[in-house]
Amino acid sequence: MTGTVEHIHVAGEAGAPPEPRESVEAVVGKGLTGDRYFENEGTFSTDDEDRTRDLTLIEAEAIEQAEADYDVSFEPGAHRRNLTVRGVGLNRLLGERFRVGDAVVEGAELCEPCTYLERRLEEKGIQEALVHRGGLRCEIVESGEIAVGDDVVSE
Repeated sequence: MTGTVEHIHVAGEAGAPPEPRESVEAVVGKGLTGDRYFENEGTFSTDDEDRTRDLTLIEAEAIEQAEADYDVSFEPGAHRRNLTVRGVGLNRLLGERFRVGDAVVEGAELCEPCTYLERRLEEKGIQEALVHRGGLRCEIVESGEIAVGDDVVSE
């Protein structure tokens, strides 16, 4: 299964708007350089060793379907996931290792939407629109650069 990275977004601080990037470095045990979770400062950061927020991905197709089904609109990055990918079913990668650009990651947890997202976007229906299609939280198991246009390949 092969997909493509369409967008990369990071937010430097909790609550900060996501900023687009052409590329980013994925670092084992830390996350993405420039992202709030790299320094464990995001809204959902924890004091334990939970690293499932190293990297988050969402399917472009899921966003498009949610927009059509619920008459909502997402600006790129508004979903607050780091990578928007196309052509790969993320739910099937739960518990699996796969390559994103030069990095190797493992699907750790489904990213079900939360009320925080709906409050941030101030648009009713966003949370419901993304149920079961909110993406995948991953642990970075091999550091590497990720760029727009890179392949997403299951190993």
